[in-house]
Amino acid sequence: MAYNSVHNLSNVYNFYMTTYAPKSSTPYDSHKKSELRSVYNSIVKMNKEAPLCILDTSKESQEFAIGMKENARELRNTIASLGGLDEDKLLNKKAAYSSNENMVSASFIGTATEGVEIPSVEVEVHALASPQINMGKYLPSDELIGLAADTYSFDMSIDDLNYEFQYNIKAEDTNKDVQNRLARLINNANVGITAQVIEDEENNSCLRLESNSTGLKNNKSMIFKVSDHRTSKTSGSVEYFGLDYLEAAASNARYSINGEERISTSNNVTVGQLYELTLNGIGSEDGEKASIGLKTDVESLTENINTLVSGYNSFLRAAAEYSDSQPKSNRLVHEMSNISKLYARGLTSAGLNLNLDGTLEVDNEAIQKTAMDEDAKEAFSSIMDFTNSLVRKTNQIALNPMNYVNNTVVAYKNPGKNFATPYITSAYSGMMFNSYC
Repeated sequence: MAYNSVHNLSNVYNFYMTTYAPKSSTPYDSHKKSELRSVYNSIVKMNKEAPLCILDTSKESQEFAIGMKENARELRNTIASLGGLDEDKLLNKKAAYSSNENMVSASFIGTATEGVEIPSVEVEVHALASPQINMGKYLPSDELIGLAADTYSFDMSIDDLNYEFQYNIKAEDTNKDVQNRLARLINNANVGITAQVIEDEENNSCLRLESNSTGLKNNKSMIFKVSDHRTSKTSGSVEYFGLDYLEAAASNARYSINGEERISTSNNVTVGQLYELTLNGIGSEDGEKASIGLKTDVESLTENINTLVSGYNSFLRAAAEYSDSQPKSNRLVHEMSNISKLYARGLTSAGLNLNLDGTLEVDNEAIQKTAMDEDAKEAFSSIMDFTNSLVRKTNQIALNPMNYVNNTVVAYKNPGKNFATPYITSAYSGMMFNSYC
């Protein structure tokens, strides 16, 4: 029973995350017991004096609350990735360079220790990892389907997991009607397959299936397989639509590091816990290589500040998108803008210009010039203070995104005479179950 509850909660959360908000997994999403205890204590303290409200649990409010919580988490993780959340480490992350971005792009994931030299590497790409593609039969789009009206099903095997898809065919359905229905069915299932209906110039259409993953693991020949030989409902649709026709088999990436050839199922690979590489293409000439190494301190600092500003601007724009349906989102934008205005003078002197909408603009030349000055540490102190304020604000938003939803206050609590109410925030997670089953 407990397993089912946890499993269902995971499904609900993933459903809303993939639908309404960005989802990423980083090392900064794992926490120590002390950090989780601190979060719990913050929730208790926050809710102890909070007024009682009638929550707005409309679909629009759910989207906004979940979106803002996850966008706040995304911004916090972006800041943490720039060297850590400690003031001494903030913005000190080393940045990697690639001499050929079209072939390989790189990021530094290791730890730079003073006095320890980080080696550069030579990378050659021989082949990119590719997904599996199944291309169905081209059928006249507007013709009535050649299958009898009934409930059909087919099985899809993906990474040792089997999924059954069931759907109905009506007598008045055309080929394209059913193809579109199947595409929506597969895409909404989120099983790692992307379906698309393709049309040709002669008004014929087919269903194209592509795996989200690349490469072949454990000497397998396919990533996914479609069949209806042992399905529970009426069979015949796989052959009719040609869903089992393999157009392009998945393949692994082949590349060389300092002359040593390697194989990977993905185009994202790591080198000695130092570099994370993204293989983008094959060299235009045989033997063409890309050099991977660390940028200078000034270049790294400039890139870190650009990443910080990009994350901050993205958060502001995401909040502003809800201004029509969620008036309180304007308050959130206003609060975030006030943080940047508080440090505006220092930010401007360091190379960050404040726009009228609250977003920031980077002057890379000014940043690099400031970084070369003798008083660079003092000049960049405003950026450090600004970043620390952003961390505190994102923590507040992530703890209680419902604070920015259009809730109706019912009663204020008697100050100083209240019991701790740590489970008030369960309204946030509880509303995600509403109408789910």
